[in-house]
Amino acid sequence: MNTAIAIRGLQKSYGEVGVLRGVDLEVPEGTVFGLLGPNGAGKTTMVRIMATLLAPDAGQVRIAGYDPVHEADAVRASIGLTGQFTAVDELLTGHENMVLVADLLHLGRREGRRRVAELLAHFDLEEVAGRPASSLSGGLRRRLDLAMTLIGRPRIVFLDEPTTGLDPRSRRAVWQIVQELVGSGTTIFLTTQYLEEADQLADRIAVLDHGRFVAEGSPAELKQQVPGAQNLDDVFLALTGRPIPVAPEEDSLS
Repeated sequence: MNTAIAIRGLQKSYGEVGVLRGVDLEVPEGTVFGLLGPNGAGKTTMVRIMATLLAPDAGQVRIAGYDPVHEADAVRASIGLTGQFTAVDELLTGHENMVLVADLLHLGRREGRRRVAELLAHFDLEEVAGRPASSLSGGLRRRLDLAMTLIGRPRIVFLDEPTTGLDPRSRRAVWQIVQELVGSGTTIFLTTQYLEEADQLADRIAVLDHGRFVAEGSPAELKQQVPGAQNLDDVFLALTGRPIPVAPEEDSLS
């Protein structure tokens, strides 16, 4: 199995505060890697470095075989990124948002419109595609955001807390999308505050605390590392000394 993400000795500091302190990581293609950690542990910083949005202080990073610092364009052509907050333009309709991304990616009019139609159908967004994004529920905006991320057929997708603020029904709809992506060969790098989400989706999980991985393994392996652990909540509390933060829920898909 080929490697989608390879990291050795990754370091990043803000002033005198070390956010990442020698992180090593390898993610095989076509898998889901879940990154857990308390607020401020460095999860988003790590994603931003891999997505070419932030330069590391030290270490080697390869995304789809490319260096995010020296081969940023090649990395950007290989990835998709969905952050904690949707990147949709709320003044545009869902369809217009999709077409805008296709045009920015220079897909060409015919190919771009075909890809937009394909994704709107796949994400069950056809009926609401003509509505302004501002009128869509949180779940629908998240699905639109994910569809926009996939227009360029990325090999690797970074999902930085993609279901924060969504109700359970919306969250499970996103889970289904993630599982379908992996089934088609896409690699997913997931950060989340929902331990059930990591348990359901991730092939492997790492717990990041104070800039270092304090544990890594499959969900089952992590539970075995903590005697008496019944779920990942118990594992997280034992490893970090803190409960996972609870994010607020938003509205439904409809």
